[in-house]
Amino acid sequence: MIWFDRTGQLLMTRSLPVIQPASLTPEGRKPAWLKVRAPGGPNYMHLKSRMREWNLHSVCEEAHCPNIGECWEEATATFMILGDVCTRNCGYCAIAHGRPVWEDREEPERIGRAVGELGLEHVVITSVNRDDLADGGAAHWAATIQAVKRHAPCCRVEVLIPDFQGEAPSLETVLAARPDILNHNTETVPRLYKYARHGGRYERALELFRRARAWAPEIPRKSGIILGLGEEHQELVATMRDLSEAGVSLLTLGQYLRPSAGHLPVARYYHPDEFAELAAIGRELGFAHVESGPLVRSSYHAKRQADAAGVSA
Repeated sequence: MIWFDRTGQLLMTRSLPVIQPASLTPEGRKPAWLKVRAPGGPNYMHLKSRMREWNLHSVCEEAHCPNIGECWEEATATFMILGDVCTRNCGYCAIAHGRPVWEDREEPERIGRAVGELGLEHVVITSVNRDDLADGGAAHWAATIQAVKRHAPCCRVEVLIPDFQGEAPSLETVLAARPDILNHNTETVPRLYKYARHGGRYERALELFRRARAWAPEIPRKSGIILGLGEEHQELVATMRDLSEAGVSLLTLGQYLRPSAGHLPVARYYHPDEFAELAAIGRELGFAHVESGPLVRSSYHAKRQADAAGVSA
């Protein structure tokens, strides 16, 4: 296989592994490498109980993450702030869509206490899109980051933020709270944005990273792409290159899994060898770390990803 950049210059050549027909398994018959053990261990049950007790949401549950059993058994969870109803309706996402009515001014403090009580060394915080709020929820974001740092000063805080509709002051508010990693998922290639990311804009995502690099260059930037929505290989490599050039240093690549029959279909399943190949391409494009695999999600092994890239709290 041969790749060229946009100017026609040779980027790299490599022989791709022979992919077995299982990578094209039709919808409803997932390949064997996507099977996971059902959650239910003692640590999982304990964390689930505590999340209920603290009245906190996790994207692990809301997004039907396949890794919830593994992560929660290791006492690792991704907290989701600003409620569990999103103002956008992306075709791949399991989180509920509608008009949010939720407001909880005490949530940042509860999350800070929870992180401190769990003794976490790395925490990931994300949120629904709150396009109904003037600042997109940025002030709430900042309060949450500050609460975690107050209750768990040695904990590394990774934030997986929305695009705030491109509003620069909202991004500045989050950066001013000094998260240790700034993450925003690109999700797919630009051609598929209208198809999959309702309300999202590809150029807006890239601009978010450019602004973050200019305003807080010391904060590492991270993004994620889900595979299997119908992207072409060359589009995927071009998107990875765009992210690298915009200042992203950490990248996650994972397989799209259809949450329900009402969501976008899976165009195809990628073989683990293909994920390994894409990780190698990512490293050659300059990413400090690429986490790539069928079950990889933005927060999957997030601590290990940050450690591998040398990110300190």
